[in-house]
Amino acid sequence: MYLDNPPKIVPTRVFSEVPEALRKRPDGVVAGGRWQDGSPPHSLIEGPCFDEAGNLHLVDIPYGRIFKVSPKGEWTVLVEYDGEPNGLRRLPDGKMLVADYKQGILRLNPETGTLAPVVSRYRSERLKGPNDLIVARNGDVYFTDQGQTGLHDPTGRVFRLRADGQLDCVLANGAGPNGLALSADEKILYVAMTRDNAVWRVPLLPDGTTMKVGRFSSYFGIVGPDGILIDRAGNILVAHASLGCVFVHDRYGELIARIVSCRGRTVTNLAFGGADRKTLFITESETGSVLVADWYVPG
Repeated sequence: MYLDNPPKIVPTRVFSEVPEALRKRPDGVVAGGRWQDGSPPHSLIEGPCFDEAGNLHLVDIPYGRIFKVSPKGEWTVLVEYDGEPNGLRRLPDGKMLVADYKQGILRLNPETGTLAPVVSRYRSERLKGPNDLIVARNGDVYFTDQGQTGLHDPTGRVFRLRADGQLDCVLANGAGPNGLALSADEKILYVAMTRDNAVWRVPLLPDGTTMKVGRFSSYFGIVGPDGILIDRAGNILVAHASLGCVFVHDRYGELIARIVSCRGRTVTNLAFGGADRKTLFITESETGSVLVADWYVPG
């Protein structure tokens, strides 16, 4: 039975941090084109994703790396390549999909460390810059194509890559589309619109199109919402990249809790883990920390 009234403030604690030796690539090369000015000063972790053994995988955007973190918090570099990985999802066969700002959607074989392209273009044009992705039960992949879009240029897109290879544009007027989550019945797609500082509610029609898209929740701050999750009670958990917390809304949009960072304010993404899937793992990119919080509903 789920608690009807979870606490309004939920604390976090540090699970692990990027080791000092891994804060930058040994060769000093910044793979990401967006970071050639020398910032950020260290790795920027995102895209938490677990494998069956309980290892946590994280992307390192500016240095083109994917980390593997053991249940004991031991860090290794799984792969290092010329890219800007941002989102990460595990497939049923054990392979992973990577949303890469520079190269598009890639497939990663974690056993060999090899990467293969999946999607890099739409109607012969290159993608703007993928940010995050999710996989539906039928194998369809939804991903955001953010690029440098915002309120000044609301042309960010949300795509659906069908299991048969067909690529559909679901949404084309996003102001910085970022994290995504599907409702339990997979009829509603929630999309974090970072530059709109809001989460949009996107009804999905059987033919893959949408209608009556609206704002589910609105925020404030210098950076907006990033990663999104939905727990088994239908609550929507939203990582906010400048307010230092995860906002938790019920399915009607009412704010029922805040999961507060014990480190920096750049809370970027989140994933459920642990034996009962009631432990929330949160990336805090300012300090390179992985935080954990105890939640009352499994993911």
